[in-house]
Parts: sequence; structure tokens; C-alpha cells
Amino acid sequence: MRNSDLLEADCPLLINLPADGLLAAYLEQYPSCKITCFNNNFEHHQALKQSYPGKAEFVFNCQYKSDKQHDLVVIAFPKSKAELAFTLAMINPQLPENTPILIVGENKGGVKSTGKLAADYIHHIGKVDSARHCTLFSGLANTEQAPFDINAWFKHYHFTQGDIKLEIASLPGVFSQNALDKGTELLLNNLPANLEGELLDFGCGAGVISCFIGKKYPQARLALLDVSALALASAEKTLAINGLSGTVFPSNSLSEVRGKYQHIVSNPPFHQGVKTHYGATESFLKQIKGHLKPKGNVTIVANNFLSYKPIMEKAIGTTTTLINEKGFAIYHSQIR
Repeated sequence: MRNSDLLEADCPLLINLPADGLLAAYLEQYPSCKITCFNNNFEHHQALKQSYPGKAEFVFNCQYKSDKQHDLVVIAFPKSKAELAFTLAMINPQLPENTPILIVGENKGGVKSTGKLAADYIHHIGKVDSARHCTLFSGLANTEQAPFDINAWFKHYHFTQGDIKLEIASLPGVFSQNALDKGTELLLNNLPANLEGELLDFGCGAGVISCFIGKKYPQARLALLDVSALALASAEKTLAINGLSGTVFPSNSLSEVRGKYQHIVSNPPFHQGVKTHYGATESFLKQIKGHLKPKGNVTIVANNFLSYKPIMEKAIGTTTTLINEKGFAIYHSQIR
């Protein structure tokens, strides 16, 4: 806001900005502007929508499409550098040539690499200001881009676990985009012996866990949730590629969970941006018992330095460590 003169616009588009005080400050400075807030993070989308009802248009999706003539775009630098190119490729073809674009973020989050990362998408990009360990860049949209096709941005990889073969599709910014991660691999090797009935994959990412379970235990009825629209789109793609079906939906921890499940399986996230963040997982573990059916159970993998076992023991029921190996532990809780 100390560069608020750059924010003057009739129809600005704010992309993936967190739910902080920016929107209020923006509207106080420019009360007549028609702001659109696009987020692919459901937590931020939900918080903004609830905090500023009727003050802006709020959109949650994996990609932004609009006929509006935006005359300014403000982008929060993403946690994944590859996601910046994805975002610019998505939005630039919809903009008038030379639309001003501002990109802001924390230095330790990688924002200083904006000039290099955005070179193909922004003319005359340069640093405008820096303070409080953050940097602001500005430039002009290069709209001489091919029409955006989200399918071109999926990365695909294959893996085989036992007699199960899967193909995974994943968009930029989604956890473990390029290969199966060690924690998930350990979890897949140490699942409960029989999984049937309703099963929830909490923090599903690209859908690796659900798809493996769907192949190995076809009697399981899959539900997948994630806070990220990019993850949800990836999970839907991965399910389809592997001939599976499931209910895929956004949720901020358990905010949108309505049903009860026999099994809940997860490789829960503990990073938010560049900061370590345990809140969503701890909230999930403390509250999940209300979404378990009689004799329901929870199985998670976590870095073994995280103290999730006592939380599970207290909140859910008898908790055992199925395996502790290579820096990861598998915990299994059975409802009392």
C-alpha cells in the first residue's frame, strides 16, 4: 500500500492474495473500483469471501476465465516457482496488451527470481520497491501468447507398487509433482489389510493414495479433499487416467466435510509456503473423530519428528506406530 498509486484501476484482478487487510485498504483508497479476487487456495478464498461479502467478486478455481476487461493484475508470488509461469500463461491471453502486472512476495519465498521467471510473459519487468524482507515487481502484460490449455501444464509420471501400476498427472505447485515421494511410498506399503466402505483421502494432492487404494481395494468408495484447486484438478485427472471414480471437493481442513467414513488415510501437509505450518493437520486430527463411523480408523504418514501420535491417541483412540523408517512414521488410530 505504500505504492498505492500503482493500484489505481477500474477493474483490478487480485490473484492468490492472502486473506489479510489488503482488500479493505484497497477499497478505502479506491472505493469505486470493481475488484475480482481469484484464489486457487480454498482457505484464503473462503476467508476473503466471509470477511468482505459483497465488496468484490470472489472466484475459486484451478484456472481463471473471464470476459472482464481487467486493467490491472496483482499476483502474490506462489510457493512454487513453476506456478508463476502457469499463472501468467493462464491470465495473459485474456488481458489487453500492456496491462500493468504487479507481483509481490517475500524474499525468502523466491520473489527475487521474478524477472527471470516472468521474462516470457511480461514486458519491461523490474523491481519497484523492497522493504520488510519483501519485494514488489511491476511490468506490462505480453499477450502474444498461445491460448491457454491447462492440459499442457500437467506433468505425468508412472510408478509401480507391487502389482499396482498407476499414472499420475499433476499441475505446478502440487505436492510431489515429479515423482512419488518417500512418505507416500511408505504409506502405500503399510496400509490396513482391508479397506472397504467410505474412505476419505485428506489432503489428496494429485490423488496418488486414493488411486492406489482404488486399484487395490475396488470395494472402497473414494472421497478426496484438498485446500488447493490445482491439487483437486490433478486428482480428478489422475482418477480419470486410471479408470477410477471418486468424490473430489475443496475444504479448509474439515470445513466442508459433511459425511462419515470407515477409513481416513492421509499424507497430511505440514508446510505452508516456505514456513512450517502444522495447524491444519493438528486441527484435522483433533476433530476427525466426529467424521468416523463406528469402528472407523485413521492411518497417516508423517515425518517422525512430528508429535502427532499423542494427539491421535487422545482425540481418536488406540494409536499404534505401524512402522518408523527413513525419517517417516505410519500411525494408525482405531476409534474407541
